[in-house]
Amino acid sequence: MRLAALILPLLLLAAAPAPATPDGAAIEAGNPDALHYPFARRLDLVEDHFGVKVADPYRWLENDLRADPAVSDWVAQENSLTRRYIDDLPGRDALKKRMQALFSHGRYTIPRKAGGRYFYGYNKGLENQTPLYVREGLEGKQRLLLDPNDWAKDGASALAEWAPSPDGKYLAYAVQDAGSDWRTLRLIDVDSGKALDDAVRWVKFSQIAWDGRGEGFFYSRFAAPQSGQAFQSSSEGQQLFYHRVGTDQAQDQLIYATPDRPALSHQAQVTGDGRWLVINSFQGIDPRREVHVAMLDGSPVRPRLLVKGPAHDWRLIGSRGSTLFFLTDDRAAHMRVVTLDAARPGRRAQEIVAERSETLAGGSLVGNRMILAYMSDAQTVAELVELDGRKVVDVPLPGFGTAAGFGGRAGDPETFFSFSGFVTPSSIYRFDTATLQSQIFAQPDLPFDPDDFGVEQRLYPSKDGTMIPITILRKKRLADQAIAAPTILYGYGGFNISLTPGYSAVRMAWLEQGGAYAIANLRGGGEYGKAWHDAGRGANKQNVFDDFIAAGEWLKANGYTPKDGLAIEGRSNGGLLVGAVVNQRPDLFAAALPAVGVMDMLRFDRFTAGRYWVDDYGSPEKAADFPLLYGYSPYHNILSGKDYPAILVTTADTDDRVVPAHSFKYAAALQAADLGTRPRLLRVESRAGHGSGKPVDKLIDEYADSYAFLARFTGLTISAKPE
Repeated sequence: MRLAALILPLLLLAAAPAPATPDGAAIEAGNPDALHYPFARRLDLVEDHFGVKVADPYRWLENDLRADPAVSDWVAQENSLTRRYIDDLPGRDALKKRMQALFSHGRYTIPRKAGGRYFYGYNKGLENQTPLYVREGLEGKQRLLLDPNDWAKDGASALAEWAPSPDGKYLAYAVQDAGSDWRTLRLIDVDSGKALDDAVRWVKFSQIAWDGRGEGFFYSRFAAPQSGQAFQSSSEGQQLFYHRVGTDQAQDQLIYATPDRPALSHQAQVTGDGRWLVINSFQGIDPRREVHVAMLDGSPVRPRLLVKGPAHDWRLIGSRGSTLFFLTDDRAAHMRVVTLDAARPGRRAQEIVAERSETLAGGSLVGNRMILAYMSDAQTVAELVELDGRKVVDVPLPGFGTAAGFGGRAGDPETFFSFSGFVTPSSIYRFDTATLQSQIFAQPDLPFDPDDFGVEQRLYPSKDGTMIPITILRKKRLADQAIAAPTILYGYGGFNISLTPGYSAVRMAWLEQGGAYAIANLRGGGEYGKAWHDAGRGANKQNVFDDFIAAGEWLKANGYTPKDGLAIEGRSNGGLLVGAVVNQRPDLFAAALPAVGVMDMLRFDRFTAGRYWVDDYGSPEKAADFPLLYGYSPYHNILSGKDYPAILVTTADTDDRVVPAHSFKYAAALQAADLGTRPRLLRVESRAGHGSGKPVDKLIDEYADSYAFLARFTGLTISAKPE
């Protein structure tokens, strides 16, 4: 998601609209950019917000397209127009073919060990969903346990969260359909591979936490939504339950709830020895938690308060007896490691590892030691540390990139982690915390030579002089010869999320064609701790937009991209970013891809998970926050009469994280305004959501469409056989 704080005049509803036809959309013969957009009815709807009159003519597009034929018909016409336009773009099919080839290699997920068995995902390449396999022992033969590709004809049902019981006898797993955040939990007997009858419904934003005996698990759920409101109603009143294997959901035991504080959400963890249940409660996206703990000894579960809140971040990373190890930002903006006593909740926290200048991003107890992962200039540095805080050694990592994983259990020194870079897909490594030996568990075959591509890290000044990190990816020959290349600039800048090195097959297809790709580490992210996050949220949100605009100016001024060769891309909060900066600097960009974006900053908190985001954005219901939100809201600040870049708005019909109404209203407003001759199109994926669980074929189609669109307006020539 995204935000800012600039007050711009509301020019959206003035201005001469682009041609529209009541009976459909069309492309003018002989001139593919002369578009006749679908007719979108305008409501005479004006509301008073703290004395400011705000028009919302496309409010009707907030209706669920499954229930409103008018919305469904308008979306169908928009998709038809977009499809006809993109299908005629040169190079679209060549991009799709190359993306398919770049996906055509085996991909593994990080193994999880339970009862001597190893569970992991493995995709042979172009399978729409990743199947789950199991091995008996590290060297055992892999056996297919679950294949989600058989769950739906269109490949849109995915295996989401999963967890084996401690003894490896059962596996609990979540089924995600059409990309929705809703889950149905099911169980399978690992020995026989047979599914159990258990079905746990209306689960969302939940972990699966098995008890120590493997008899059942803890999970989080909401009440069943009212008919027709499953993909739009606000997510409130989450409760924590316990499900016993082989029983009906109606018999599940309510463990913890806060009916007097319905905005709180609750997630469960169970310590590796199975002795303690730890309940984290939080209200928004901010990592501020209240913590309860309960002993799991077979008696009734009685949670007791361990940490009053929510005020600070508390992340359980392991336990020894009643001693619980946490990462926390309490008195440590960059995080530290402390212990709390589960048996004596009133006892003060004991510091084990002090705060330092790098941000402590994660940790876990493995064997008889800790592995701590620090963020250093947007890459991972991992250390092995004794339980008393003394450093043992740096964990050997393969180079510049991002490491993830490092899960483990007490007494077992074995752990696994993944490692990936910008131009190298993820490999899986096994590490022994006792012997300090590391070995490859799985490594992909690459359909390209990583040495052909360069990764350049630079700093550039933002509007206020703050130096912002940026990474530029391109072919080495472009750098060697100082050749400006059509460039995609990507950013996010919110919710304490860090943009770290990671591989993308679709991005690689752009780089192979001779394009460049730049990733800016904007304020609002988590790359440099709490202060960096705070500098880009709430009243400081305009800093994020200034950082992104400055990145575009810097890329042009320093010869990375030609004058008319810069495109921007962002998803979710990044979609808001793209929409906001296009309004503020439409002259700077040739094309824009706002995907699944938060575009109406006055109503985002009324749908599904939107209420969580007020931590970063502020609340449109507060007089102090309203002018900030209104001032950069993409939907409300379109500058009719200005020459805008080409824009392809993308969303999905089952996105219940950022509901598609945001993109619908924004696209309708773009098409109604006088913004020049370049197209403003809307692409709506069917049976897909915010991103997770999207089938590989839908993913490839979306990016082939999107990058062919960017190539058309940045001047990148797509070849079936790039150099």
